[in-house]
Amino acid sequence: MNDFLRAIKGRAIRPEDAEYESARRVYNADIDRRPLAIIQCAGAADVVHAVDYARENKLLLAVRGGGHSAPGFGTCDGGLVVDLSRMRSVRVDPERSTAMVEGGCTWGDVDRATHAFGLATPGGLISTTGVGGLTTGGGFGYLSRRYGLACDNLISVDMVTADGQIRTASAERDADLFWAIRGGGGNFGIAVSFNFRLHPVTQLYAGPILYRLEQAAEVMRLFNDFMRNAPREVSAFFAFLIVPPGPPFPESLHGKTVCAIMCACTGDVAEAEAVTKPLRDFGPPLLALLHPMEYPFLQSLFDGLLPPGLHHYWKADFMRELTEEAIAEHVRFGPGVPTVNSAVHIYPMDGAIQDVGANDTAFAYRDVGYIHIVAAATPDAASLPLYREWTQRYWAALHPHSAGGAYVNFLMEEGGERVASSYLGNRERLAAVKAKYDPLNVFRVNQNIQPAK
Repeated sequence: MNDFLRAIKGRAIRPEDAEYESARRVYNADIDRRPLAIIQCAGAADVVHAVDYARENKLLLAVRGGGHSAPGFGTCDGGLVVDLSRMRSVRVDPERSTAMVEGGCTWGDVDRATHAFGLATPGGLISTTGVGGLTTGGGFGYLSRRYGLACDNLISVDMVTADGQIRTASAERDADLFWAIRGGGGNFGIAVSFNFRLHPVTQLYAGPILYRLEQAAEVMRLFNDFMRNAPREVSAFFAFLIVPPGPPFPESLHGKTVCAIMCACTGDVAEAEAVTKPLRDFGPPLLALLHPMEYPFLQSLFDGLLPPGLHHYWKADFMRELTEEAIAEHVRFGPGVPTVNSAVHIYPMDGAIQDVGANDTAFAYRDVGYIHIVAAATPDAASLPLYREWTQRYWAALHPHSAGGAYVNFLMEEGGERVASSYLGNRERLAAVKAKYDPLNVFRVNQNIQPAK
């Protein structure tokens, strides 16, 4: 191993090093693993060295981009961690409306760089989320109804595959690999650089509208009806939440469990005000905080509620429709949201997302109406088992009304069948691409797709 470590230009951290304990920690504090070494890569060459060494020595290989993986796929026991956190360059080409983004970037890195040019690309709802994991799993966010998923805005990807080669995958080159990484997760290699298409986005009309918990069923129906007719410039999601104890919320609402609709509208502010008026008038709401804000501010709005070091457990599903039966289960369980860091969200999956065919990318669920996630998070490790039980019971009640599979970025470690159900008719093609580029399943610390035999 010493020869390998000497070849690394970045930093190699081993168990005997003082930084090891902090370097091995991951976003979800419920994950406690001890890798053989953490390789903080300085560039693509370090990634190649690490992949070659892990393959040749049959070591587990975990990949850490932004490090936001709830199931802890950014670490492993006894193997190598390829940590891309030093690779965070963003280069914007305003004339072509594109951005080259290194694999260790978070969406906050991207948003700050592109916003200076009045541009953005769809990228989640938390700015600390890693670009790599979110994009290769599909990647939806506030801009997706208008501009599609993050993976739909990929032009090309520079990727280190299991044979240690650096490939540039695009629609014209290694097209099968390019198809697979747009939704297939980290199964096919390590993305060291992404080339994204950008769109004109500066200011949005956005913010939460809070309603009384007793109105939850009516608010969900309102949300459902509203989204059916909302223009693509308008994004919104429904939530159960506990109001955080601080500004901008009034003290009378601190710690109160409520339901909410979070809106984010691109385009003309006056038009957005008019379109969202039914949401602001209904109830009337406990509080409506919609106002113009810059996109990077919107993207970081909830960062403070989800710092690294919380204990997480999530369950999720796609839903074709928000049925009365599903609404009844949400009303039954949603008020039990356990902590201010926890949440239940229902996200729309229509608009530009559905302009792409189910087989055009690995991301297969292009005809569903919503994704819902039940996410328990707490700073107190001792309380997580109780909250995990609530999450599992809630999800089990909703699952009969689901489309069957789930968004892979919301899955915990739930087994191969659950992963397979998330790819529908694309499963066999994904297995074939896996067999071509990673026949030994070097990249298996993920929502794993087994290579075809």
